[in-house]
Amino acid sequence: MLVGYARVSTVGQDIDTQKRALHDLGVPEERIYVDFGFSGRNLSRAGLQQALAAVREGDTFVVPKFDRLARDTEDALSVLRGLSERGVKFQIGPSLHDPADPMSKLFVTVLAAVAEAEAGWVSLRTRERLADPKVRAKMTGKKPSLNPRTDALIYEHVHERGESPTEVARTFKTSRQTVYRALERHESTLGSAAREGEERHDHDG
Repeated sequence: MLVGYARVSTVGQDIDTQKRALHDLGVPEERIYVDFGFSGRNLSRAGLQQALAAVREGDTFVVPKFDRLARDTEDALSVLRGLSERGVKFQIGPSLHDPADPMSKLFVTVLAAVAEAEAGWVSLRTRERLADPKVRAKMTGKKPSLNPRTDALIYEHVHERGESPTEVARTFKTSRQTVYRALERHESTLGSAAREGEERHDHDG
């Protein structure tokens, strides 16, 4: 039996794309479990726990991309060890990995380390760009209710500390929607920074 798992951390991300990818891999709709608004650094997700509880010996646990499972190497390997002990295989997209096979285990360990590093790079680039007033000036629409520094703190709580938007909303005494908007502003900031970097690189080249 195939059991699929998908995750989005902000309302701006598209869960349907991940679900279609799982469907294409043969995972039935009723065996796809999803989480909304959770960072990959937080394993206490209802959808993930339900998906892990659904698999049995001989089944295959499927994710569309590795970073949908976890953004922390130790967390990812902890999940994989649990699957291996139960006789469950792990599939990333079309690639099937048997946790009992040493080469497969090595490959998955490398993927986990890369996913964790990418999360750190994203956070670092975002913080660096926040200091540039030009980036904030490009943001249009209604003036945000939170200032840039608070946005940065919210992003850190979700993407680095692994807290859920609900937990962050309580901490900052605001609504979940405000937390989502703060996360989206950071993603927009990061996208602008990346595009500017590419333009400068092309110009210099």
